[in-house]
Amino acid sequence: MSKSRWCSLDEAAQHLGIKPTTLYKWVERKQMPAHKVGRLWKFKLEELDEWVKSGKGAEDPKDSELEETKP
Repeated sequence: MSKSRWCSLDEAAQHLGIKPTTLYKWVERKQMPAHKVGRLWKFKLEELDEWVKSGKGAEDPKDSELEETKP
């Protein structure tokens, strides 16, 4: 998968190994890099990777109810 194309919420969640509902909550709570196109959220995988590497996605108490998928 090319990292330069726009990805759907489902594809981005799969890339990160989390559920789509968790990703949606992270967009709202943690200012995860996401772009709204009409009613859809779109993502660039390289932006997500940089966001994770920067530590901005570090767990906080609000995330305790969020479930991650198993690899």
